[in-house]
Amino acid sequence: MLRQFDESLHELKTLLLDMGEKLEIAIDKSVKSLARMDVDLAREVLESDAAIDGLEDQVDEKVAALIATQQPVAKDLRKLIAALKIASDMERMADLACNIAEVTLHFAKNDLKLFKELEDIPEMAHITQTMVHDGINSYIDGNVQMAKAMAETDDRVDQMYEAIVKELLQYMIRQPGYTEAALRLSFVARYLERIADHATNIAESIVYIETGKREDLN
Repeated sequence: MLRQFDESLHELKTLLLDMGEKLEIAIDKSVKSLARMDVDLAREVLESDAAIDGLEDQVDEKVAALIATQQPVAKDLRKLIAALKIASDMERMADLACNIAEVTLHFAKNDLKLFKELEDIPEMAHITQTMVHDGINSYIDGNVQMAKAMAETDDRVDQMYEAIVKELLQYMIRQPGYTEAALRLSFVARYLERIADHATNIAESIVYIETGKREDLN
């Protein structure tokens, strides 16, 4: 019975790892689509969302089956509950990546132009991708230290978000013709900031698994 549970838990971790890899790719593609004004790449992000949704469904089904058939307790039960939460957070992050891709499509449809070199937003995206990667690895390895370190990274993302919005606001004030484009870019920065928040939620789930305590890292 124990061996069967361990095998099922390994399968669950594999699903979450696959979900995390697809999510990292989606974030990367969404921001690249914006920086390059690549409509095809943006559409790839939107099309990939169904696969991530499907993986979340598989996680939900496997967790429900394990709870029903194995009746886990203590840390094993926490692992399953956390898996549901992690999958949900990743699905929401994937939706936010789609939102970024939709900004690219909005720029193209309305013939909006990038009025500044996109450096800060791609940097934010890279950081959030790293957070997703670290979060999944923390879950697989039970690494509380790595999970807690993600909270500091989230603070950095928050600071970058505030700086980007402040800069974009100045563009709106000085160049009213840039208002629509600047507003859409501020949305993108907000989406990335929310992705980092969801990644931090994953870190909280890891701490809960290992300690049995809920800790607010946001």
